[in-house]
Amino acid sequence: MKDYSESDKKIILKDYRGLLRASKKFRTKPEDTAYIRKAFNYAADAHKSMRRKSGEPYITHPIAVARICTEEIGLGATSIVCALLHDTVEDTDVTLEDIETIFGRREKRIIDGLTKISGAFDLSTSDQAENFRKMILTLPDDVRVIFIKLADRLHNMRTLESMRSDKQRKIASETLFLYAPLAHRLGLNAVKTELEDLSLKYTEPDIYKEISNKLRKSQEIRTRFISQFISPLKKELDKTGLSYTIKGRPKSIYSIYNKIKKKKVTFEEIYDLFAVRIILNSKMEDEKTDCWRVYSVVTDFYRPNPDRLRDWITNPRSNGYESLHTTVMSPTGKWVEIQIRSERMDEIAEKGMAAHWKYKDSKKKIENKFDAWINKVRDLVENNETDTLDFIEDFKLNLYAEEIYVFTPNGDLRTLPKNATSLDFAFDIHGDIGKKCIGAKVNHKLVPLSHQLSSGDQVEIITSNKQSPKEAWLDFVVTSKARSNIKQSLREEVKKSAEQGKEMLMRKLRSLNVNFTDKNISEIVKLYELKDSLELSFKIAKGKIDLSKIKSIVIKGGNLKFEKEPQNALTSLFRRKPKEEEKLDQREIISNFGGKSSEAIILGDDSLKQVDYKIAKCCSPIPGDDVFGFLTINDGIKIHRTNCKNAVQLMSKYAYRVLTAKWKSQTLKEFSVGIEFTGIDGMGIIHSLTSLITSSLSINIKSLNIASDDGIFKGELKALVHDTKHLDDMMNKMKKIKGIKTVERTY
Repeated sequence: MKDYSESDKKIILKDYRGLLRASKKFRTKPEDTAYIRKAFNYAADAHKSMRRKSGEPYITHPIAVARICTEEIGLGATSIVCALLHDTVEDTDVTLEDIETIFGRREKRIIDGLTKISGAFDLSTSDQAENFRKMILTLPDDVRVIFIKLADRLHNMRTLESMRSDKQRKIASETLFLYAPLAHRLGLNAVKTELEDLSLKYTEPDIYKEISNKLRKSQEIRTRFISQFISPLKKELDKTGLSYTIKGRPKSIYSIYNKIKKKKVTFEEIYDLFAVRIILNSKMEDEKTDCWRVYSVVTDFYRPNPDRLRDWITNPRSNGYESLHTTVMSPTGKWVEIQIRSERMDEIAEKGMAAHWKYKDSKKKIENKFDAWINKVRDLVENNETDTLDFIEDFKLNLYAEEIYVFTPNGDLRTLPKNATSLDFAFDIHGDIGKKCIGAKVNHKLVPLSHQLSSGDQVEIITSNKQSPKEAWLDFVVTSKARSNIKQSLREEVKKSAEQGKEMLMRKLRSLNVNFTDKNISEIVKLYELKDSLELSFKIAKGKIDLSKIKSIVIKGGNLKFEKEPQNALTSLFRRKPKEEEKLDQREIISNFGGKSSEAIILGDDSLKQVDYKIAKCCSPIPGDDVFGFLTINDGIKIHRTNCKNAVQLMSKYAYRVLTAKWKSQTLKEFSVGIEFTGIDGMGIIHSLTSLITSSLSINIKSLNIASDDGIFKGELKALVHDTKHLDDMMNKMKKIKGIKTVERTY
């Protein structure tokens, strides 16, 4: 600490004392405090010359991460120590060997899992994906790596204000795409919820602010409503002799946003903006009985929705979540969700797998849920030949999925994600059964492999030794285990065919007096514009390549040379492989086509004359929309809206190919937009609409379709506008037309 200023020392020591207070109950051994102090001093010395973007001493970040680990996740001394040290190897001169020597092998293993991969990556992937994969590979061995990483990400999200707006969006997108689902799967509900809300704050700032303000303004009304709602319940629950706490909580901003988007309703039209939670202080053996006693009391006062009963006590979710949920009608005509659970269940609901360790010796069914998932991850990890992005997709596939419960012919219960097929079930039983599956009997009825299962189904798998996995299977399986097994089998088939193709190529080269060398093979790969020699051999075996083209690149001495036609700056930039220790970044990309590295790309500006950009069809941005540029491999720059449905995926997977972009202040160009509107049918609707658009607003209509059903109409309008102001003006005036109830932009 001697190298820090006095003011910095005060900040650091205050944070450190806060960490010690937060970790008091988790420091179970006398030597734990000295152990943490040792890590703190070591990390403080290693980071002494570093500062965060906010200007604070860098060591405040590891301290904050350690505090989240212990205070909000419930981890002990080892995790605290590793959290304090988590950036030392990545950002300072400290090595993993130093960590092992000073702290131990266990600490080294955890720090290694938390340390980003250094060096360059292939252009087909990204550093985010590679680093996420590395972290996941550690999960079956020590889940604390994931917990610490999530704490790290949470603190970074809490302090994201100091970053540039484009960086904020990229980090927020990555968080929403990868880390929030992972927190959900590990049962860290509080962490998941905050990560989602903070991500929305930066990906959709206007919407976040709007929902946040409305929640704040309606807080007094909600508080009063909840008080009135729970008052009779308290009186009756007191009579039962049960020990309980009862409280109301608002839904998260992100969940409200999802409901608005999914159901196409306004904030005011969402009925379940909050939930009431009843938490029981019950003995473990009495938990289930007590929860159903409370359910009986609740439904005596309020009428339940029979379709909204969820019993996750009898069948906990695969992340260990246990609770009894019901939705009831209040006297004011509002639906209210009631969550009923024990204190143990509540702790697991908030802290997930971390809390599960506390109870695993006494609650076997929960332990089995976590262990089953860890085993699935282990299966995926062991199948480690897959492409990085495929690995991420396979891993992420079931993180958020709703679950169904199905039975084997012997009555054993199996948990699968919603929309799982009979083939998914076969692979869930065993990989070999899945590979040989030719059909299934569901409830004693013969069904195809693609048949989607429902909760309560009893499934019997039919196999044949002559069956083998087909590529078409990937079109309907939904579990990561099924997908990874199918891909592995297909790769083995490719390798087998490739050996035949290699023999065919060798024979062809001998006939041309060409040497079978790595350099010549590389030239042939370039000639056919393939990814690698494996793909070349496979396509030769399948008869998809005309080998006679090789004659055109033969040179003297049994060698080949493919001379490629000149490429434009953008194409050549993405075709080359990065050199060792070279990183393709935004600065280099912009400079390659005449832009300034310090500025955003100005759409319509002369700086882009040598490289064309295109408007992405998935979101069709127009001037006034917040946008970004995405550099494709073969199709130049695509301009997307920041709230495009693909934005989160692009920014999280390929952040290094995302460019800051903005519109020129003025443009006379017209852009196509789509608008969907609904309302109550009546005389003159179409006339009023067309008159408004063509006469009052002078907007060209490309198409207009209106369908009416029992007095309710739905319309789709395609029109040409100059910018978002032009569009907003049109939509606001459409809303004022008598009979029109909703107006929404579709692209």
